[in-house]
Amino acid sequence: MQKIKNLAYVLVLSLLLFSCGEYQKVLNKGTSEEQYKMAVKLYESQKYSKALRLFEKITPTYRGKPQMERIQFMVAQSNFNEKNYSIAGYYFDRFTKNYQKSSKKEEAAFMSAYSYKLASPRFSIDPTDTNKALEAFQSFINTYPASDKIEEANKHYAALRAKLEKKYFEIAKTYYRTADYDLRNYKAAIQAFDNLLEDFLGTQFKEEALYYRLKAAHDFELKSTDRRKIERIEAAFDAYELLKKSFPESPYMEDANKMLATMQKEKERVDALIAKRKEFETLQKK
Repeated sequence: MQKIKNLAYVLVLSLLLFSCGEYQKVLNKGTSEEQYKMAVKLYESQKYSKALRLFEKITPTYRGKPQMERIQFMVAQSNFNEKNYSIAGYYFDRFTKNYQKSSKKEEAAFMSAYSYKLASPRFSIDPTDTNKALEAFQSFINTYPASDKIEEANKHYAALRAKLEKKYFEIAKTYYRTADYDLRNYKAAIQAFDNLLEDFLGTQFKEEALYYRLKAAHDFELKSTDRRKIERIEAAFDAYELLKKSFPESPYMEDANKMLATMQKEKERVDALIAKRKEFETLQKK
């Protein structure tokens, strides 16, 4: 029994060595046709990494030829199966542009978007692939409204939008939290919250964003010089009114009302200073 096992092991090892040797031989010295046939065979055997090396070698030879349509799709699919998602997204997108009449164009368009989605990292990291995925899914939804993938595409699109919303919301909050160290970050926070509310109408973070926008405007006004306070107090009043109008029953309103009272007192103080200054300037002119 042991001899049979050993014989089987030797046989399998020999086949593997022969297979590897044949692959290296075709890869390094085979004709383009031999490399193409082996690449397809490896692709169909789900040996995508090896297939990609061969596809890379034969692409210059087959560019512009009928086989190139199949090669480009297999290159995209191989990268997807190897979890090279960003690269796969790029190649699927190229396929849709290069082969407008292909029967696989719709599939490639969806796979391009889906690949970029899988490449898209956590919300806190660079959103480049997230934006590419959003654009690709939007394009797919617009181009193939009757596709059997449309429901799935809409779900992916919504999930990506939610992730991007969270990213921009957290960026705005970070500006606010670091403003004690750099007063310019109050202005950056206010602008970032405005961008979020404008770019994502109906965002799930609207109530909290309006509250933090008010806090940023309130704190910025308090830490400003008297010369700049009036303009910034008015901006803070506007932020308060927007929160109150949008969410009159918000649990944030209790704190918002306290901020309003502080701003009103500060406005009275600054108004009194301005009045005294004007009175002094009038007396100086007499």
